[in-house]
Amino acid sequence: MNENHERIEAFQSEIDSMKLKAAGAENEARLLILGIVLAVAGIGLAVLTAVQIGNQDDVVKQTTLLGTGSFLGIALVIAGAALFVRFSMARHLRFWLIRLVHESRANTDRIVAAIEGRSGPDQPN
Repeated sequence: MNENHERIEAFQSEIDSMKLKAAGAENEARLLILGIVLAVAGIGLAVLTAVQIGNQDDVVKQTTLLGTGSFLGIALVIAGAALFVRFSMARHLRFWLIRLVHESRANTDRIVAAIEGRSGPDQPN
């Protein structure tokens, strides 16, 4: 257990020496929420515009509403969905990468322990 603690401290000191910029989980969470808000706002704008188009008898006004409201709403939905997917996938892939590194280290530790166990006092090096 103490060996793991020492390895964690060594890893943290190596990362600190690299002077890497942190990912900024707060900004990521804000952009994820922004994606959801944009998608919901886009759907609302598209539905509102569709209702207004249904109330218009003039074709020119219908076309104008369609061009400004519905297309803008669809663009907001696409932008919001893109933000949501991007930051959801980033979070998932980061979790997957950390798990992969952890499993790789555990496998390496098992291999090292097996090699050290085979090269005991009765075995020649």
